[in-house]
Amino acid sequence: MEANLFLLIGSGVLIACGVYMMLDRALTRMILGVLLLGNGANLLILQAGGEAGSPPILGRTSETADGMADPLAQAMILTAIVISMALAGFMLSLMYRQYRYRTDDVIERDEEDHAIATRPTTPSAAPDHDLSEDPETGRLSASGDTFGPRNFESPVKEVDGER
Repeated sequence: MEANLFLLIGSGVLIACGVYMMLDRALTRMILGVLLLGNGANLLILQAGGEAGSPPILGRTSETADGMADPLAQAMILTAIVISMALAGFMLSLMYRQYRYRTDDVIERDEEDHAIATRPTTPSAAPDHDLSEDPETGRLSASGDTFGPRNFESPVKEVDGER
């Protein structure tokens, strides 16, 4: 089996450019990076399929090819194209949603995520179980934030016994 050097170099360049573009913070470049990476992988699968041959249909032969082409590589490439287009459509919908809310396609660092990640893992530091100060005594209470009104924690009461 002889590999086509041009296709191998092309797939390597596509994969390298795709990885580079995926590492950017702009969503448009991330989507283009995913598409380039998928196309580079498709070229590698095509090279792994072996030499070109006759069509993988019984009874059809080609004058230039000795054997039959591997249909598995062609089926995998077709499946990969469908999956990459579905992934691109999903990422475009996420990009449109972010654009509607922020009018920008650059992903910024979220300070709240960083604060949550650096929070201690002890049970007393959990959001619902912290030892908050009681507003009357000023001491740390064992019940945490359970004092005060419970507007959203209690179930909705039925009116006149109807549901």
